[in-house]
Amino acid sequence: MITRSAAHSRVHRTFSRHLKVMVGVKRVIDYAVKIRVKPDKSGVETANVKMSMNPFDEIAVEEAVRLKEKKVATEIIAMTVGPTAAQEQLRTALAMGADRAVHVVTDAETLPIHVAKLMKAVCEKESPDLVILGKQAIDDDSNQTGQMLAALMDWPQGAFASAVSIKDGGLEVTREVDGGLETLAMKLPAVITADLRLNEPRYATLPNIMKAKKKKIDKFTTDELGVELKQHLKVLSVEDPPKREGGAKVESVDELIDKLRNVAKVID
Repeated sequence: MITRSAAHSRVHRTFSRHLKVMVGVKRVIDYAVKIRVKPDKSGVETANVKMSMNPFDEIAVEEAVRLKEKKVATEIIAMTVGPTAAQEQLRTALAMGADRAVHVVTDAETLPIHVAKLMKAVCEKESPDLVILGKQAIDDDSNQTGQMLAALMDWPQGAFASAVSIKDGGLEVTREVDGGLETLAMKLPAVITADLRLNEPRYATLPNIMKAKKKKIDKFTTDELGVELKQHLKVLSVEDPPKREGGAKVESVDELIDKLRNVAKVID
């Protein structure tokens, strides 16, 4: 197990005062929906498709709520960037236990760098002690926003967290690496990205869903936050993966080797 320390120039706020946690939430196509490519191959079909909160973001919200239940966090702010309909995912986060929400409303296509800059602008307004995001979104699988935010804020980061604990006024984040487990010790404020094994998100209860409707959502535009959504990438075409061909039975090992060598050409 490897232990590293990450120092930060900002004076650490003790937990006896006010620990504010901000959680990133993204609206994505539900993981159980079969993805369909648009006829013009410009992207995937989202019209009349079930949308949900990104599963890794659900884990991030759950971790924030658990910190509050442990009396570590005193306030949880859910934040999203997206169209007006993304308010639905914020309400889900509020029903899970977030106290209030921030919605940066935009219909424009956003890249991880855009979201990171918008989150930085909100962090400067809210001054959270801890930001938790899912390690990646299941639509683009970029796995970049948390790392970019940490770099922009000059904060320590614990990516792919499988365990989080509060020790000595700071954080210890355990993450899975190729060689086993790595433990990072860091001061606050910090950024954490949640991995699959961090926890199992709870279901929002009906009473909490009703309470969530009354919780506050602050809305901003990208212009109000001073962030330009400059497009650095252009999608040329989106296509379905090739259909998998059926298997074939062979009578012997020699025939199998022959097909692997001469038909599949995967061995010499």
